[in-house]
Order: sequence, then structure tokens, then C-alpha cells
Amino acid sequence: MAHRDAHRHRRLHSDHDDGNIAVTAALPGTAEVPAPRWYSPLVDHRFDTTVEVRADEMRGLAELGVRNLRRLQYHDRSAPGWTTVKRLLRPLEVVNAGLDGPVTQHRRRAMLDVVALLLLRCAKEGRTFWGWTEDEWAHLLGRDQTDFHRNAPAWAGDEVRPYLAAHAYLLGSFTGFDRLGSFQGLTLARQIFGRDRLNNEIAQVRAILDEWGYRLGRDDDTLLPMVACRLFLLNRSPHIDHLTTELFDRVRRERLLPGTQMNTLHALQRAVSALGFCDPPRQGNGRHSARATGGAPEWERWVDRWHATSTLTPRTCSGVRSNLLKVGRWLQAEHPDASDPADWTRQTCAAWVAALDRMNVGDYVQRTVGLKDRVGKPLEASSKEGQLAALRRFFTDCQEWEWLPRRFDPQRALATPRSIAALLGPNPRVIADEIWAKLLWAGLNLNQEDLPQTKSGHFYPIELVRAITVTWLFSGLRSDEIARLRLGCIRWQHQDAPISGDSDQVLARNAVCLLDVPPHKTGTAFTKPVDPILGQAIDAWQAVRPDQPLFVDRRTGEQVNLLFAFRARRVSSSYINNTVIPMLCRKAGVPAADVRGNITSHRARSTIASQLYNAKEPMTLFELQAWLGHCSPQSTQYYAKITPTTLTRAYTDAGYFERNVRTIEVLIDRDAVESGAAAVGEPWQYYDLGHGFCNYTFFEQCPHRMACAKCDFYTPKDSSKALLLEAKDNLQRMLATVPLTDDERAAVDDGQAALDQLLERLADVPTPSGATPRQIDIPAQATLLPVIAVNQKPT
Repeated sequence: MAHRDAHRHRRLHSDHDDGNIAVTAALPGTAEVPAPRWYSPLVDHRFDTTVEVRADEMRGLAELGVRNLRRLQYHDRSAPGWTTVKRLLRPLEVVNAGLDGPVTQHRRRAMLDVVALLLLRCAKEGRTFWGWTEDEWAHLLGRDQTDFHRNAPAWAGDEVRPYLAAHAYLLGSFTGFDRLGSFQGLTLARQIFGRDRLNNEIAQVRAILDEWGYRLGRDDDTLLPMVACRLFLLNRSPHIDHLTTELFDRVRRERLLPGTQMNTLHALQRAVSALGFCDPPRQGNGRHSARATGGAPEWERWVDRWHATSTLTPRTCSGVRSNLLKVGRWLQAEHPDASDPADWTRQTCAAWVAALDRMNVGDYVQRTVGLKDRVGKPLEASSKEGQLAALRRFFTDCQEWEWLPRRFDPQRALATPRSIAALLGPNPRVIADEIWAKLLWAGLNLNQEDLPQTKSGHFYPIELVRAITVTWLFSGLRSDEIARLRLGCIRWQHQDAPISGDSDQVLARNAVCLLDVPPHKTGTAFTKPVDPILGQAIDAWQAVRPDQPLFVDRRTGEQVNLLFAFRARRVSSSYINNTVIPMLCRKAGVPAADVRGNITSHRARSTIASQLYNAKEPMTLFELQAWLGHCSPQSTQYYAKITPTTLTRAYTDAGYFERNVRTIEVLIDRDAVESGAAAVGEPWQYYDLGHGFCNYTFFEQCPHRMACAKCDFYTPKDSSKALLLEAKDNLQRMLATVPLTDDERAAVDDGQAALDQLLERLADVPTPSGATPRQIDIPAQATLLPVIAVNQKPT
């Protein structure tokens, strides 16, 4: 309001600083009204407002003739006809005297010709010009210069039409300038209101728009004066504080401006609103698809009642409504007796679930535009689940609000069938690593030439586009969260000590970049660490960001300073999908779609989450949950996907085979086998225990294999027999796999404590020779039976 009061004080002071006081002027055909500021040099006149041209005036006009009326050279200034037509002549002279601009010979000739043209037209029509309708004025002015010359005398030149429009505006209340083609409204407004006054009024709007970053705020812009002057003419006042909300709405409703100037009208209204003189533009003035309708009328009334009461977000609520109307069309076709939700039973629910399970794409929809070649294909499981969830929500709310009796439990009667639920689950649409790497390169090397450009140039500055692009590539945020980031959302700190992002301190080199995320659809505001590249891009945008007005946060209702705002407009949450991603795909030379579908803003969230989950030093599921801002790990599972490479590495590191089976080296005495000594009971195979050999044939069944009790089958490696065995030339080395028992696995996994327990339990277990370790009275020696590399000698 301070802007408005200061503006009005300046305007009132300016209206009186030259000693001129606005007078009361009664123009023909109008009531007495306070004369506007541009009439201040005039004097008070009273005119006869009779519409018909009197007989004496008709004779006077005829006597004067074209030469006198045009006031050409040698015209008779003293002719009696001038006195006779004074009632008609005086208003025209008052208008000419009040028009702004230097009095040149060319300008004077045009104004005199306008007077002659109008007087002759009055004689032809038999009615005074203040009685003409807007259609008559528009017919005389013509749609263009050619049409004007078709209806005007031959002596009327091109320069006559602009001055004729000024008389039509001031004497005939003509404002239908949209009917005059490409008419120069700016020139007309300057003539009527005065160039300096218009410049002063428009300068106040320019200052606001320049502060917001509009090109309209530049002094060399001509689009803003054109639109502003058209509104001044329609409003019959050159003052900014007279522009009302109703005037802006009328211009839009009646399409009084060309389509190319509607954006300027929007900016102008925002600036006037900031000055406190009107309301801001209404949201949703663009083109939108018609609201979905159809189905059983009674069902639709209930759906609309629920839609008007639900507290879901508008987008979610509209989606549920569309799904419910699909149910209404099915009811009208298959179950008209159940159009009232109060008539639904468990049997009706079962019929809908069965019909939905067999439904195809395009069934019971209002429009199939956009479905393309998918019409007729079976519905996906996720679509079926969405339909059932919408209906469950509807009946649950209606019963909770006591609109409907509790005849059934929606959660049970409309539960998702097991056959459908089995097809649902986490399946993040991760972008392939090679494509994502190219998109990262494109985003980090973005330059001015890559930005989309219109006839008026680039819509957003390069710093803003870079900041949005890098935020999408590195933050893992939803598009709505990116669009709602607040000014100052980046913080730098080193070991809990805050520092400036542009600091030259040594600590700044190792500073952590933190990003403050606003409240989102699943939780409250939180802070997450991000790559310093993201913080640097946002700091670069904040350094050049023009001051913007406060915006209402769509989710919290707060008045906030949005980070991504320009020209007093917030950047749309669809900007990433519609502009940033196609731009990056073009620069990176990758297609905008892959085998998983279109590359969208939300797929980056899944891609980043999966890469963090599969990194060399991966984040745990709970850490990733906190980084993504999820309320539960179950939600995080829909974003993080383990890659086959990571799964293979984890499986290998887990050592499944090594954990359950051990490989031990076996020495085969081929001399004993070939000589037949093995057949008569001589040892022929020796299991290498590391500290000795065991020649028990059924070694894998021996309970003491990992804790050898040194029974009769044991041969120490430092014995002469062992040395002779290893010295044989005909010795063959092989590997044998030995499965481990639970106790042995525990000994391997848990270490010495479990190994001691194993030795204790085996103390009274007989060895292959029959004696127990306690009876042998030799300390058992344990081995983990490691895999031993075998270098077999050639046979």
C-alpha cells in the first residue's frame, strides 16, 4: 500500500504544480463530469446536445462548401456559415486544441481536414457526431487505411485517420480499437494524454518489472507502452492507480488485445498489483482440458460431493475423481441399479473387481486421445491397483464422514487380488549408466547456445538453467521439491562449523555442502549432503538473481522466497520434463526415451539412489532412506535397485561355497595302487592337514578332521615316513572337497571360541582307530582346511 499512497500523492501534486485546475467540461452528448488532467488548458463550455442537425446548420454547411470547411488558401473566414455551424464546430476545435504535440504545418493540415470530414459527414447523415454509434465510427475509421479511404473523401490523406480516431474517442466515446486492425494506439494515447504523463506513469511499472528481471523493464522496450496505453484508452484515464482488476478481466474475456500481447498484459497486471492498485492475475488463465464427466448421474453427484470435501492435494484428488467416474460409466452400462453408493454391497464390489481384472486400455474412458496404440491392450497391474485404491478411498471417506452406512469394509471388499498384487513391487526405472554419464557431461558443460530460444530471445538466464539442471542431476529430489527450494537453501560447513560458500579459507576446500529441502509429500523439511558442484551452481544463480516477490508455498501455505523464480513467476515443476531433459538429450546425443520409457525427472531420483546403493562404499538402506527423505525403508526400496555387478561381487565376497565346503589336498601314492599293495590294506591316499597327513580312507566322515586327535591314521610331517612319501616320484597331488558341519562352520566363522568348544565336544568321540582324544592324551591340533594350490607333476 505504500507504493499506492506515494503514487497518488505524486500524481495529485503534479496535477496542480503548473497552476492549472481541472475544470468541468460538458461535451456534446455527455453528462457533466470532472474533466481529466489533459483538459486543464481548456475552459468550461456548454453545448446544445441535440442529436439532429438543424436545418440552418445544414444550409450553413452547404454554403461554406469544402474549400471553406477545409480552410484552404483564400477561404472566407467571415462567411456567415461559420456562425451557423458554431454548435458543431466548437467541440471539434476544443479537441484539436487539447491534443498533445508540436503544432506543425503538417499536423495542422490533418486536424483541419478531420474537422471538415466530420462536418460533411454530419450533413450527410443528418445527425451530429456525438450521436453516432460505435459501429458508425468504426465504419468511418475502417479496418485499415485502405478501408478508410474507401469511405472517406478523396482529399483525406493517411495522416487524417489517427486524428479522426482521437475525435472518435473524445467525442463519441469510441474504444473499439481492436476493430481497427494494427492501429497505433500508442500514438493516439500520447496525443490524448500527453507523452510526458504516460512516460511517468509507465516508468513506475517499468521499475517493478526491471527489479523482477523482465525485459519489459528496459527503457528501449516498446511492447509495455503499447499494452499500457491500450488499457489507458479503454479505461479513459492515463493513471496507473485507475487500472482495476475488472478492466484486466474484461480485456481477457473480450480478447481486446492480440494474442502476442497477452503475456505483457499478465506482467503489467502483476506490476500494478505489486503497487497495490488491483488483484494479481488469476491462476489458470491458460488452456486446460475439459473436466471429465459422464457415467451414472447419481454416481457423478456423489463423486463431485466427495471431490469438494476431500483434503487430498488437488492433483491427487483430480486423479481419484477420474478413476471414480470410470466406475460410474461401468455402473451405467452394467449395473444401473447400483448407481447410488448407498446401494453397493459386497457382491457389487466383487463384480467390479472381477470386471477390472479383465478390463483393457480404453474401456469406460471419456477420451482416448493420447492412448495411441495402447487401446485394447490389457491394463497393467499398477493401473488396476490405482483404480481399486481410488474406490477404497471413496467408500472409506464416505463411511467415515457418515454419508453412507457401513454395509461392508472397503479395505477387505475392494482389496487388491493376490494375482494382481503379485505383479506389484519395487521396480525403479533406472537410467542406464552410459546414458546417465552422457547426461551428466551435458549438464556440466551447458552453455548459452544450448538453451532453447524464441523470437524474443532466451526466456531464462543461463545461470538459472544451469542451477536447475545441476540440481536435477545431483540432488535426487522430486521436480516439485526442486521448484519449491527456498532462497539460501545451500549451506557450507566444516566439522559442524558454518562457513561462507565463497570463502577463501583453507577449511572451505574441505567444506561439506548441505541442501535444505522444504516439506514434501511424505515428510517435513530435512537437510541432506550434496556434491559441492550443486552448491556452486546455486550460489552462482543467487549472485545474479533479481529480487522477486514472495510466493505462497503450494504445500505449506507460507509466504516464501523461492530460489527458482524469475520475472515474478515461479519456475514450473514441469520445466525439467518439458525443457531441461530434451535440451540435455540433444546436447548429449542420446534419445529422449529408452527401453524403460521416456526419460523423466523422477527417473533421475531412482538412478541416483541406485548408484549410491551400489557404490564402492555403498550407503545402507537406512542411510539412503534419510538422504531421500522417506518415512520408511519400504519406500526407499522402490528407488534403490541392486545392479547385477554389485550382486555378483557381494555373492562372491560372501563365499557361499567356501563357507560350506573346504578343499583339501590329497596325495595319491600311485606305486601302492599299481603294485596292488592298496588292495591288501596298505595306505595309498594321504590327506594333507598342514601339520601332518591322515591316511584314513573315509576322511570326509571323520568327526575329528578339523581337530585331529593324532590317532593311528595320523602321520606327522616331520616323521621319516612323511619325508619318504613326499620324496616319491610317482606321487600325484589332487584336491578333495569336504562339506562342513554346523559346528565346523561356526569354528570357521566365529574363531577361537567356537573352535575350543568343538575340541571340547570331540574329546570323548572315538577316532577312526577306536580310541578317543582323551584316551590318546595328545593335544588336538585344528586346521581350517584351506584351499591349497596344486601343482601336479606331469604324468
